[in-house]
Amino acid sequence: MEIFMKEISILDSTLRDGSQGEGISYSVQDKINIVKALDELGVSYIEAGNPGSNPKDMEFFAEAKKLKLEHSKIVAFGSTRRKGIKCAEDANLQSLLAADTDVVCIFGKTWDFQVTDIIHATLEENLEMIRETVEFLVAHKKEVIFDAEHFFTGYNENAEYAMKCLEAAASGGAKILCLCETKGGMLPMQCYNMTKDVTARFGKIAAIGVHTHNDSGCAVANSLLAVEAGATHVQGVLLGFGERTGNANLSSIIADLQLKMDCSCIPAENMQNLTPICKRVAEITNIALEAGMPYVGSSAFAHKAGMHIDAVIKNPFAYEHVTPESVGNERVFLMSEVAGKSMIVEKVQKFDKTLTKSSPIVAEIVNRVKELEHQGYQFEGADASFEILVRKAIGKYQPFYNLHYYKTSGEFPRFADDQSAFAQFKIDVDGKVVVTAGDGDGPVNALDVAMRKALEQFYPNVAQIHLTDYKVRVLDGKGATASRVRVLIESSDGDEHWATMGVSSDVIEASYIALVDSFEYKLIKDLERKFGKLM
Repeated sequence: MEIFMKEISILDSTLRDGSQGEGISYSVQDKINIVKALDELGVSYIEAGNPGSNPKDMEFFAEAKKLKLEHSKIVAFGSTRRKGIKCAEDANLQSLLAADTDVVCIFGKTWDFQVTDIIHATLEENLEMIRETVEFLVAHKKEVIFDAEHFFTGYNENAEYAMKCLEAAASGGAKILCLCETKGGMLPMQCYNMTKDVTARFGKIAAIGVHTHNDSGCAVANSLLAVEAGATHVQGVLLGFGERTGNANLSSIIADLQLKMDCSCIPAENMQNLTPICKRVAEITNIALEAGMPYVGSSAFAHKAGMHIDAVIKNPFAYEHVTPESVGNERVFLMSEVAGKSMIVEKVQKFDKTLTKSSPIVAEIVNRVKELEHQGYQFEGADASFEILVRKAIGKYQPFYNLHYYKTSGEFPRFADDQSAFAQFKIDVDGKVVVTAGDGDGPVNALDVAMRKALEQFYPNVAQIHLTDYKVRVLDGKGATASRVRVLIESSDGDEHWATMGVSSDVIEASYIALVDSFEYKLIKDLERKFGKLM
């Protein structure tokens, strides 16, 4: 028996509505790269900006014409004509035509208060502005999406007028009537009931869409309920950022609709690209992908409690609502004092498949982890340090050098604009002794410089390591300046990312411990790749 899935067109507004979020700014090349990523994911529409608002958007649309997209249509965004002038004389509409996209999205007022008190037009003139604008664009062979701005608020205040606005857009030839929950304050059942009314009235004339904001924390739920009520078009931002508290998060909506609601939003085979595409967009946007984001976050399939881990190892269905592979993510077992032996076994079996929960070495590792976490370590955030701990415990570790000493000193005032500290570092490798020195912006930076100078003489691939983040956390404020601190260092060689940790009452020592783990993790991995086996 053939199963028919409900077709839902997705419009991603990362480059328009999303770019209005605090701290978000895209270059033209950034926008091109995001378009390519979204097309690879397979969304129907990419709303790419307002060509009448700034020269950068016009430059983007000129570049976008050169793209050959497989799945997506580029959408130019703008408003209805201004009051008191003809469409042909409106600069914004001329810019939309100049953008030369097949699809345009026009927003118009549907809340009577906005019409009379914000743009100071009569209610009848606003209806004419909507209808005439859509007619003008349709006459120029454009597929028109009408964004009914403030629709849900407008419907709540004056349902008859809000409906007249949709009627004006539909009579002008709009293909999609998108109901915008602009203030973000509606609750799911309100969105459901209003969307159901609109679908009953206009569903046979045009596709009904929904565009929600997250001011009440309900943007995803509101969008899903609108689909239940008959909407077949959903707008949002892939990662949910945007003005104020953000837009509907499309990564969640796509997964919910496609995996749980028998809807087709993107090609089925592209679902496994969801997490990688989200990571790529986050990287281009220069933001961290939230760990706790449903489906695509690094914690979405992370397990920490011992009983949970034990059950998931036996059957993931015990605690996972979908498989991580279905959205291109991966399962993670977090190392901690509550993880238990199942977690340890899962980690150590890649080094020695004969180890089981009853193996004495597993108990030793569990006890060591508990001891270190009592001191302040937190291995769930430093998997590379945990791997080195396991290697040491099972005899799969050999140090790359012997430390004689390191010394650091600081100076104030600074002796240069970016340098305020010195470090000296003495090691030997196979009996060859090396002493190096470095200066830097603080003692940790200076120590890092000195260590690299020494290690690169023996291990040139150390030069590939870049520290991407450095965090210090005070573990017990009662000790004041003598408190223990935890240092977390994130590193990358361009291909792989890893995190290491050190704990001490001396921030330099804690940093040194984390740095050593970082360098050694890289060196171990490179050796294993070279020889094709675990060292």
